[in-house]
Amino acid sequence: MEQWKIGDIVVTKVPEIAGWFPIDLWLAVMPDCTLEAVEQLEWLSPEYRRGNEINLSIHTLLVETPTHKIIIDTGAGNGKQRQWELFHKLETDFLSRLDDVCPRDEVDMVICTHLHTDHVGWNTQLVDGRWVPTFPHARYRFVRSEYDYWTKYVNDSSTADSYTEFAQQAIDVHEVYRDSIAPIVEAGLVDWLEPNQEVVPGVTVISTPGHTPGHVSVLLESGDETAVIAGDLFHAQAQVGRSDWSVQMDTTPTKATETRRTFLERFADTSTLVLGSHFGTPTGNYIQRDGDSFKLVPAKD
Repeated sequence: MEQWKIGDIVVTKVPEIAGWFPIDLWLAVMPDCTLEAVEQLEWLSPEYRRGNEINLSIHTLLVETPTHKIIIDTGAGNGKQRQWELFHKLETDFLSRLDDVCPRDEVDMVICTHLHTDHVGWNTQLVDGRWVPTFPHARYRFVRSEYDYWTKYVNDSSTADSYTEFAQQAIDVHEVYRDSIAPIVEAGLVDWLEPNQEVVPGVTVISTPGHTPGHVSVLLESGDETAVIAGDLFHAQAQVGRSDWSVQMDTTPTKATETRRTFLERFADTSTLVLGSHFGTPTGNYIQRDGDSFKLVPAKD
């Protein structure tokens, strides 16, 4: 497991699904991406691209501050009915790996950068035929505008017309809401977030909309050290070099592109560690300017 120290804050990556995947996955989710364009991003090799394979991950990040133990995003979850085979009826040992790092009953907060299927799945687990909260002593923090948007989507399926069939399958909103969001709300465990809110000392959610309306990234600050958890602002490392490449699951692709560019401009050539929510090892990187564009540079251990 990768781990980083940001002053007095410790961040540990707990993988759920990780490894080298066919590059066809990038081509499927990013309509403007081509093999020829990827090959022009020479800095992708060897850490992020290896021939026709790409280095991806779905993981949770455990953030331990002096006062709190916080889970950022909860992955896809086990036993969930999903249209996309990648997430359908998973049976992984994720919980045992998480418990080796931090027992679940010690987690006091869960922050979801947004409410897509692979970021909320372990909000709940199946116990005696019911979906119950996975973290018994945690408060769950959802951005209110994000929740309101998807609640409207669930109640009015015509909103789905703005997505491709592939995107609808990948998002799978109705099942995700039923098994991973509604049980948390009904249990009274949600505290609503506003963008750019300091959640606890040293942990602030920053507004990064476009992938979803209420999408946030998470800024960590301790002493003179900083890190930022990007969420799904970047699905692929290649989007650092090609911020114009949006994924089919983006609610507003033009806004997602604009937000990525703003993020890159803000953190490029700084000492801020950037943690990608779908970056395989190395997950922690720095952003550097690369001519008119940008590139990733792996953080050294």
